[in-house]
Amino acid sequence: MKRSDAPPRVGRVSDDDGSDRPIDEKAERRAARELVAAYHQEQLRGLLEHVRRGFAQLDAREIDEFELDELVHRYKKAAAKLWAFCGAGGGRQLDAANAITYLRERQQELPDWWNEAARSRRA
Repeated sequence: MKRSDAPPRVGRVSDDDGSDRPIDEKAERRAARELVAAYHQEQLRGLLEHVRRGFAQLDAREIDEFELDELVHRYKKAAAKLWAFCGAGGGRQLDAANAITYLRERQQELPDWWNEAARSRRA
């Protein structure tokens, strides 16, 4: 991978000559933590909306209790995959922040955790 193709690093500053240099490591980690926390919260809310709709469907008798139970299991699997991606801290959060930034800057899709959970279930 050429240097220009490398994913951008959160908290890096470009010098006049085009090279990157790290900013304060604590600030870099803080920025990564904040980015990943916001992303995690946004994605978790989306996953919870599936559960909310499931309860509405149950109340409307569009699905039964077993189908809702299946939906809840899928939610748990999707939330676990999201948690694993976001990392528990340190370097993993920095990796996640870099991946999020890289994909957003290139206007590429970030993972669809709901569909990821369905795919792993079929495998």
